Amino acid sequence: MTRLKENDVDQIAATIADYDENLLRMTGCSLKEIARLASGKGADCLVDRSLQVAVIPMTCGQGIIGGFVESVASIITYLGFKAVITESSDAGGVAEAVKRGSDLLFMADDDRFVAINLKTGKVSDNGEATGKGYVAGLERMCHGLAGKKVLILGAGPVGSSAALALVRYGAEVTVFDPNLTASERLSSVMEKLGCIVQVETDLESSLARHEILVDACPAENIIELRHITKDTRIAAPGIPLGVQDLGAEQLAADRLLHDPLQIGVATMLWEVL
Repeated sequence: MTRLKENDVDQIAATIADYDENLLRMTGCSLKEIARLASGKGADCLVDRSLQVAVIPMTCGQGIIGGFVESVASIITYLGFKAVITESSDAGGVAEAVKRGSDLLFMADDDRFVAINLKTGKVSDNGEATGKGYVAGLERMCHGLAGKKVLILGAGPVGSSAALALVRYGAEVTVFDPNLTASERLSSVMEKLGCIVQVETDLESSLARHEILVDACPAENIIELRHITKDTRIAAPGIPLGVQDLGAEQLAADRLLHDPLQIGVATMLWEVL
């Protein structure tokens, strides 16, 4: 899991309604609708909103990120579910959640952020869910992706999930990662699934040839103002944002999809319902 900072998440609860309004304007879909699309559930899917969700603080590794569990709980609550933060952390938090009759658990350590449905055994990983969620939003922002060229920056869990989602939408996918082995591994996995993902080795030339981007790498300022045209569309789940400040300002109104937690958490929730 990308290591968030407190100032990445401390305004989520206060601004989520405005965030959702902007998302609707940008993509034509609300946060809930993007999560539903990403998780493959139909519009007529019945959701049991009586399910109780427990968000469990985890102290292992580098410890709890300030505001993290509160932000996760606020997203879940905004989506219409009852969310509680356990008083105990780690294994004690899991025990507390089970004793209190919680149905779904959300918890994160340095390596993984997962949602678990205790009734069904379903598990959703944040990396995979985030990749799916951002591609669902990008597909709407671009009014379809079939036949369109998309460049993924980063071949980690989020980028890999995004690659599969993009191919399913009919996009022509290219991936760049500074670790060439990671790109080649992703391409090989996709080939075994009957999908084609091209590997790009030159970042500059690949940015010059693509106007639809998925920024799934944890590097700042790799997408500069000179790489941005009037047709550029970017889905940027990566933290920190990889778009240069002036470029982000130019894209912000309706061409840049970016948040620290909202789409990933919402998609995780819908995947385990």
